[in-house]
Amino acid sequence: MSLFSNYQRLAVLTLAGLALAGCSAADRVANIGEQPALSAIENPTTQPGYRPVSMPMPEPMVATYSPNSLWRSGSRAFFNDQRASRVGDLVTVQVDITDSAQIANQTARTRSSTEQLGGGAFIGTTLDRIIPSELGATAETIADFDSDSSSNGQGSVNRSERLTTTVAAVVTQVLPNGNMVIEGRQEVRVNFEVRELIVAGVVRPEDIDASNTIESSKIAEARIAYGGRGQITDVQQPRYGQQLFDILMPF
Repeated sequence: MSLFSNYQRLAVLTLAGLALAGCSAADRVANIGEQPALSAIENPTTQPGYRPVSMPMPEPMVATYSPNSLWRSGSRAFFNDQRASRVGDLVTVQVDITDSAQIANQTARTRSSTEQLGGGAFIGTTLDRIIPSELGATAETIADFDSDSSSNGQGSVNRSERLTTTVAAVVTQVLPNGNMVIEGRQEVRVNFEVRELIVAGVVRPEDIDASNTIESSKIAEARIAYGGRGQITDVQQPRYGQQLFDILMPF
């Protein structure tokens, strides 16, 4: 690929980034002094990024019923079970995430080598014929090789996170083995800042307790997002031009 083509691609990316930044900036200018709007309540299965979950399933089991019995096959209680079990039912998710990690790495490397090649008279005679003596090329400077290299690297990670909250999720899909796919979203607006909490994953019916609550640690393929949007979030983010510059510049 030629250098001119690289410049063309860089120019196209720059113009596209500026256009997107301009549209976003226009929306932000139009909403100056206004509180950030809350998202409309929508069906999660109709969202653009939604995809039904497909996982390996065991062979289906046929339910058996005993004549003249008050106990229903597969029931988890003597009376009607009030826990979530069908599409559209609600379940409370207790989010409790405590995560900490400490990593320290240090690497040092040193290498030194010296090579000497004989036949200086032959090399010197050849150099005299090819390279003028004014350039300072001699047999000694060509026949001797010496190299020395060293590197030193050090890095550390010290991270600690804690998130504790409660959110109600809706059952969006019931898998053939009885497991349920849930998804919940919560938005809270305080002044000019909206805090968003998204929870999604696969749960087992038996992990839901009698109060129709399940812990986040028992959610398989859990997707938990906690963030926000508004004036404070805008101030904490770099400007669009700086982000675009960081992406496009290779150095």
